[in-house]
Amino acid sequence: MTIINKLINECDLSDIEFKELLESDIYDDELKSSADRVRQHYYGKDVYIRGLIEFSNYCKNNCFYCGIRAENKSCERYRLSKQEIYNCCDEGYKLGFRTFVLQGGEDLSYTDKDICKIVLNIKTAYPDCAVTLSIGERSKQSYIDYFNAGADRYLLRHETANEDHYKQLHPSSMSLKNRKRCLYDLKEIGYQVGSGFMVGSPFQTTECLIEDLRFLQSLKPDMIGIGPFISHKDTPFKDFKSGSFKLTLRLISILRLIFPKSLIPATTALGTIHPNGRELGLSCGANVVMPNLSPVSTRKKYELYDNKICTGEESAQCRGCLERRVNSVGYRIVTDRGDAKTLS
Repeated sequence: MTIINKLINECDLSDIEFKELLESDIYDDELKSSADRVRQHYYGKDVYIRGLIEFSNYCKNNCFYCGIRAENKSCERYRLSKQEIYNCCDEGYKLGFRTFVLQGGEDLSYTDKDICKIVLNIKTAYPDCAVTLSIGERSKQSYIDYFNAGADRYLLRHETANEDHYKQLHPSSMSLKNRKRCLYDLKEIGYQVGSGFMVGSPFQTTECLIEDLRFLQSLKPDMIGIGPFISHKDTPFKDFKSGSFKLTLRLISILRLIFPKSLIPATTALGTIHPNGRELGLSCGANVVMPNLSPVSTRKKYELYDNKICTGEESAQCRGCLERRVNSVGYRIVTDRGDAKTLS
């Protein structure tokens, strides 16, 4: 049995086999075709779209890689009002979006009561839509309150599952233990949970990536988002080179074979590092894209890394352009909540 066939049949490999797969490009074509075949078995040609609403770029944290870190004095800060968020949803619904992703830095000026009210109002106005939150580490009770208000999904990338590596990427006020606690709390409460990691972040090794895969095997997330590390000029990691585009695609295929029913986005970071990055991500097993529904006036301000794409008029509103891009690699955008097959 070949290493790819073993991964398809068992959804797992030994650490030595994963290392071989991650460090060699000789399997890439077979990985890509196998991952595409598996995603089509479960999801056909469908690509789900999520309307991303970046509602605040304030953040209390100082992650060393992030452009909206608290100590970045060059960042032009903003917060959307509740009405501005609802306006984004209204526009998105008319464009065919049936999932809204509310993403922000860890901005505690939005109280739990505020978040619950926003979620409840969106769900009341659009009962056929899913609401996803991506607002970082909160208490278990906060997560329960958001869930009871109607939040369906929660995205919280763990970024790295290696303890030493985590400390190299984050200040001492943050801990991998707490990040994992949050993810398991979210699973227990009943959210559709998304996690993921950066590829090629400073000090990352192949062994770190294998730990990421092992952690995800333990967590069993419904959604897995990965993207290449891209530096930001106003962070401590400004001089580090970007993560490997080829390795990111390889990992998308590996993740599809380990988690055949999961939702895997072709991320904005992929499109930033390569002009056809998202299309190639779809070809390697991804099945989600997340266009930006945020107001045009704020899109360039939510800059996690340099040269982020889709910050102008062309992002979410250009459905025709997006559909042509997706169609160009043999897939089709569907108007659907796009729940993971892991739930069936």
